[in-house]
Amino acid sequence: MPDYHDDLRLAHVLADAADATTMERFKALDLKVETKPDMTPVSEADKAAEELIRTSLQRARPRDAVLGEEFGSEGSGPRRWIVDPIDGTKNYVRGVPVWATLIALMERGEGGDRPVVGVVSAPALGRRWWAAEGLGAYTGRSLSSASRLGVSQVARLEDASFAYASLGGWEERGRLNRFLDLTRACWRTRGYGDFWPYMMVAEGSVDICAEPELSLWDMAANAIIVQEAGGRFTGLDGVPGPLSGNAAASNGLLHGELLSYLGD
Repeated sequence: MPDYHDDLRLAHVLADAADATTMERFKALDLKVETKPDMTPVSEADKAAEELIRTSLQRARPRDAVLGEEFGSEGSGPRRWIVDPIDGTKNYVRGVPVWATLIALMERGEGGDRPVVGVVSAPALGRRWWAAEGLGAYTGRSLSSASRLGVSQVARLEDASFAYASLGGWEERGRLNRFLDLTRACWRTRGYGDFWPYMMVAEGSVDICAEPELSLWDMAANAIIVQEAGGRFTGLDGVPGPLSGNAAASNGLLHGELLSYLGD
């Protein structure tokens, strides 16, 4: 099995630099915010963090490709870094601390591209999560100060905690009734949104989560962390990994039931 220790260490270095950049502008009164063509916001901090990560990767991994939310795709080859400089920009620009930089490395194999390294860093929460293929998933302040993650053992939907982002996406896709049926079947539901539900699935504090429309940069880092914590991460079509354009994550025990409500 390939050794991803060096790539994981690099991802942490990238996250450290991004954290410094994003925290410097968090809650700044003169923060510049624009609206992208898809009507979502982008701040100067989003662009600065992604530029910094790309520049660092050009030096450290010049042969690797990069895909980022703000500046698109660059390079080609079997290894590709996936970057979301600020996942939760709407929170960021309103001063809500639930946002994170997502960094993943995907590698091409016989079964297609798969995430092999992932770091999710939420500096305003003082939290970071990470994983690498075959090495497990962890949370902590640093590689040397960490605790291993593990999903819950909740096996009944009526005992499960379900996290989601919003109702609007499910309504737009004609799945709102199915979504509401799932919420009624669960013990607890909360709209945490963005990266956080997936990290809570990996930690075992949430049992299932799903979103109806996502981009690769929203999912790649989350997917490897959930999987290495012992959970399952698929599209709503049940295909493993972050390539389906939407996501369903669980502790594994409840995945079939989750897809029976929300799956394609």
